[in-house]
Amino acid sequence: MFKCNYANLRLSFNEFHGIENKDMPQYGEFCLLELKDGRYTGGAWHPSEYKKPGKETSGKFIRGTADSIPAQDVARWHSLDRYDMSNCLVQEDLNYINLGVKDEGTYSVVMKDFQSLRDGSFPKSEQYCLLIMTNGELAAGRWEFYSNENEGSFIYAPALASHSMKKVWAWTPLSSDDTFAAEEERENEKKREEELNKNPTVDSEKFKYGTDIEVYYEKALEKLRKKYPWASMAQMKKETPWEIVPLHGQYVFGQVNNVFKHETYVKECENVRTADEFIDFLCKYTKEVVKNSDPAKKFKYGMDIEVYLDKAFEKVKKDYRWADKKALKKSCPFAIKQINGDWEFTRRYKGSAEDHICEHATSESFIENVERDYQDAAIAANPVVDTYEPSFGRIEIHGWYLERYVFSKLKSGDFTVDVTAGDRVTGGSRQFFITPDCFEAKTYGEFLDRYLEIVPGRSFGLDKEALQKDAKLKKFLGY
Repeated sequence: MFKCNYANLRLSFNEFHGIENKDMPQYGEFCLLELKDGRYTGGAWHPSEYKKPGKETSGKFIRGTADSIPAQDVARWHSLDRYDMSNCLVQEDLNYINLGVKDEGTYSVVMKDFQSLRDGSFPKSEQYCLLIMTNGELAAGRWEFYSNENEGSFIYAPALASHSMKKVWAWTPLSSDDTFAAEEERENEKKREEELNKNPTVDSEKFKYGTDIEVYYEKALEKLRKKYPWASMAQMKKETPWEIVPLHGQYVFGQVNNVFKHETYVKECENVRTADEFIDFLCKYTKEVVKNSDPAKKFKYGMDIEVYLDKAFEKVKKDYRWADKKALKKSCPFAIKQINGDWEFTRRYKGSAEDHICEHATSESFIENVERDYQDAAIAANPVVDTYEPSFGRIEIHGWYLERYVFSKLKSGDFTVDVTAGDRVTGGSRQFFITPDCFEAKTYGEFLDRYLEIVPGRSFGLDKEALQKDAKLKKFLGY
């Protein structure tokens, strides 16, 4: 690491370029900027047009996603991309570096008061800083804390492109800007809120049963059981639970969400003026989940999980003829367990030590869920031995474009087809199993009719006419 003392180091930036002279950086060049109001920041130059490199003054200096400085706000710029100070920083007694020739009359700016992340000195959240990198280069970026507030990075471009804190040797803050000011105001508001909430007031009408939320849930549960005798507290709390929490200096009924950067957000229950109104609200809020938790419908076939798994396997085995019951049960471990006092269908996923609750109101819907998981597991256990991709041109499907359409032959002799489509922003893929009844068709045309009920041409791009004229596909499918 460099030997000079960063705390005593001063950098003199000379040879600034003036915007008024149409003396502009190259496209993408990262610069130290002096704004017309005297503040300093940084950014990568992106001209509006590229016809006159170095002359086009219309554009912006980009600092991050939705974070840029218009060229008309900039007075001067100085490139940060051109320097490597490694040879200088190895000198112990170094405390001043000239960046560019300092002639008489040259406009210069000195940056000082550098600090180190390694010494536990972190910028404030959203603070824009000048950086000296561990390789001796210069950079700039906006500091962002991670969830662990002893870690973070400096954002310098869109899509959260950042400089790792491990690659930053020293930093010093540049001028405040709107983003940083908004963050500081948010922090100040947070402190004001914390101060207000130290001694919250209590509305006697709203909290006439006290400030223990369990009392209100118990009263709501008592009401619900008149219509739904199986109702339980565990069922009610499957919906995001309500709490009694301080907000703006007074207790409220609210939902507390932990959000980014250790922040919490309280959503207050609105239009509730009294304790009894809140209890009525709780009944309405939890009614559907309680209604759909009737054990007589949920566990129609009893409390033995094997009964449900066998019913699912019987249906899967009809088409997925190679499926092995023991292997499927091992790869898809379902159970009936007591969770928070209620009996639930559960599944444990690979690599997880926790039981995931399968939310199903009826036995039939749970069995259908097991079927889907068994089908996926059966396909995954049946290796692909050959593939064929029909050729197709530009195909648009409801604003999406067909990207991939591949038939696969499995070791068992069965077939699947994988379809991928997307637009300029997003996309999706689906795999379809071609059921054996399709291959019971006597002619290829009849096969396609059955196949297109599974993978409709109107939905996935290739219709009967397009598929029928593909002789290689016909042969690949065994016709």
